[in-house]
Amino acid sequence: MITYLNGRLVEKTPTVLVIECGGIGYEVKISLNTFSAIGGDESIKIFTQFVVREDAQILYGFMTIEEREMFNYLVSVSGIGPNTAILMLSGLSPSEIVQAITSEDVDTIKGVKGIGTKTAQRVIVDLKDKMLKFEVSDENVSSSNNRLRFEALTALVSLGFDKKSAEKAINKVMNEQATVELLIKDALKVL
Repeated sequence: MITYLNGRLVEKTPTVLVIECGGIGYEVKISLNTFSAIGGDESIKIFTQFVVREDAQILYGFMTIEEREMFNYLVSVSGIGPNTAILMLSGLSPSEIVQAITSEDVDTIKGVKGIGTKTAQRVIVDLKDKMLKFEVSDENVSSSNNRLRFEALTALVSLGFDKKSAEKAINKVMNEQATVELLIKDALKVL
């Protein structure tokens, strides 16, 4: 219904934004990742997801489309509501959630407040196939090291290497002066 808001940032707290658009102030619930990504600019564009419950109508906001997509995947799992999904996105970035699900890391998912072992396992079972198709875009990866890792990992996986093995190899050879090409070559030596 409401895909994004583009307006003036009126209020900013770690959990809620108030954005004025066309003379109307919209209250938007956000994750800590979104809070951290919002700069001091007065003008803001935030992607949203409108959730209607019996007792409330709530607008959730995300700095990136990728984070909103992850929110929608998470709430599709039985036992994960919007507030739990926002908690997950506050503690883990979308790429960390993808990694935890694809590597079946129950402990990482269970580390989020309100998620037990059974729910963490359900998240993995329900979303594993979808996460293999979920792309972490370059522009949403914050640091250049993360971008290098992502590009190198993508290249190694497309060459047919196992994702977990490729990640371990990249972590072994990663250094400050690395370029994508050098990182791939060095990782291939380790593999």
